[in-house]
Amino acid sequence: MISFDKIVNKMWKKWWKILFKQDIFEIIDPEKKPSNQNLVDKTVYKLKAAGVIHSLKAWVYIVPSEQDRVLNKVDLLEKYYLKLLKKYITHFTGSSYYISWTKSLQFHLKDFSVPEKIFIITRDLNKKIQVGNYQIIFKTISGKQEGKKINLYAKMQDFVVYKTLDWLEFKISNLELALLESAQISDSVNGLDFSLLNKAIKKYSSELDHEVFHKIGKYKFIMSFNRLKEIAKHINQDLYQCFLDIIKQNGGLFIWEGLRGF
Repeated sequence: MISFDKIVNKMWKKWWKILFKQDIFEIIDPEKKPSNQNLVDKTVYKLKAAGVIHSLKAWVYIVPSEQDRVLNKVDLLEKYYLKLLKKYITHFTGSSYYISWTKSLQFHLKDFSVPEKIFIITRDLNKKIQVGNYQIIFKTISGKQEGKKINLYAKMQDFVVYKTLDWLEFKISNLELALLESAQISDSVNGLDFSLLNKAIKKYSSELDHEVFHKIGKYKFIMSFNRLKEIAKHINQDLYQCFLDIIKQNGGLFIWEGLRGF
């Protein structure tokens, strides 16, 4: 075991980083001997008391920059949210993921605010993590191909792009997929954000790739196409016709949504 002063010096070199307890354990005792577990817990307590690390939730810590050490837990979490998100994504999925639904569309619209919920599509992981007032939700996605239910993760990889946020690289749904996901009800509480959908279509209607919509439409999102066609009808007739054709080609019904709240 190394001395506490050396541990502190090692921790300062990791400023701005998110650490799980196991990361700190590895710094204190690279061999992670079970017999040292109590000593590690005491060292973590001393590091917190000295202000070297700040707790975001049980066994999750931030090594804040010097000017951020005065921030409370709420403000720390908001400032370091993307680093925490990247840490959880890397820990649970490696590179097998992409950020989806409303937050992905907001990223395309240059809205980088911290979301109450963020959805991470994975190949086989369904897990919900609560950190303060925020939820990080890992989930799988399914659809149909030739009448059979299939896992769509691999199919959707063609519609994923990379985006750099706060010097961190994330995989997110491309604009077309993000628009369709955001037109799908992800939970029974929040419903749909029609103002966001309207804003995205108004801004990007001439840039949206109709061929991409046709490719995605083979697998899923017919109800999303129905909702989006009602918005596109008043903005871009070519896009409106594209959505109509996709619904017809994939056996969907032409449903008028009424666009509640729009």
